[in-house]
Amino acid sequence: MSVEQFLYHEARLLDEQRLEEWLALFTEDATYWVPLEQGQKDPMATSSIIYDDRTLLELRVRQARHPRAHSRLPLARTVHQVGNITMVDDLTVHSNLVLVEYRQEKQRTWGALVEHHLRREGDSYRIAHKRIDLVNSEAELDGIAILF
Repeated sequence: MSVEQFLYHEARLLDEQRLEEWLALFTEDATYWVPLEQGQKDPMATSSIIYDDRTLLELRVRQARHPRAHSRLPLARTVHQVGNITMVDDLTVHSNLVLVEYRQEKQRTWGALVEHHLRREGDSYRIAHKRIDLVNSEAELDGIAILF
């Protein structure tokens, strides 16, 4: 599978709410980071919107599936549009993301610059680190109940 196809596959899993399959794309030592500040260099130096390791990602997926997670139900419907895929090196990939979210009769649009650090696994890849720089990261975000 090409890197481009891998990123499209990841987006499709999220859009189809196949969260357990999406989670399986991450390595055991993976990190998932949504910085609070533009140009933020270190997730520990200041607050982040999200900074999860694999255990916290697993918890997010379990919470999304929990029948009493009323604040997350119904799950948002999304469309992830991945583009401008650029290989920085053999296993680091930059891309642009436009995400449309529909939940509780409201539609929101998110834009982000995304960086994936991948590891080869057979003829495919796994995600060792994913960074999502939202274009509006410093704005009032009114609760995020989706995965990017």
